[in-house]
Amino acid sequence: MNRTDRLYALVEELRAVAPRPRSARWLAGRFEVSARTIERDIGALQQSGVPVWAEAGRTGGYCLDAERTLPPVNFTPGEAMALAVALRHVAGTPFGQDGTAALRKVLAAMRADDAAAARDLAARVYLVGEADPPPVPTVITDALATRRVLRIGYADRHGLVTRRDIEPLGFVGTAGRWYLLAWCRLRDAVRAFRTDRITLVTVTAQVPAPRPLRTEDLDIPPEKLRHLVLD
Repeated sequence: MNRTDRLYALVEELRAVAPRPRSARWLAGRFEVSARTIERDIGALQQSGVPVWAEAGRTGGYCLDAERTLPPVNFTPGEAMALAVALRHVAGTPFGQDGTAALRKVLAAMRADDAAAARDLAARVYLVGEADPPPVPTVITDALATRRVLRIGYADRHGLVTRRDIEPLGFVGTAGRWYLLAWCRLRDAVRAFRTDRITLVTVTAQVPAPRPLRTEDLDIPPEKLRHLVLD
């Protein structure tokens, strides 16, 4: 079985038993590869946006949110955000009003809870300056949308890597980079993590209690901040 076929089969196997988990060892036996190969495959699926979570413990493993892998019949909060980002580029053009109308239609077509989640997500994304920041890995943006705890490896400016469990709270984007704002369980405080210094990401099954993200947590003058607008 080639890798493309195995990735598809992995998703189908996890969907078949969802929400129960399958261990890497079990999956390795099923597909006749090593557990390390399964871990790499799961990482690739997470990076591509497939909602696979890691559950810790003796009976843990990988599990799939089957409801979010059905054929698309609606816009997700993340998709609405993507449209809001894209439509920033038509503001001030002859198509600016059309873009605003299109976004409103998208929000109207969404389920009420998804539209509310999209607006909440937009309120947690700040932009500084006019230039667009570079892309952010999908696994990180998905964790913010679903409020999952991330287990990361993070390199400081000297290259020293620490392992941390963090609760994603929001993003700040500048012309050069993105910062993930999160509650760091190691430091017991809000911290800003440069996404290009995150060396390893594992999405866990933990969904922490909601935490507010206050403007004063950003340590940036409010007049320099811009929000993505969902309206």
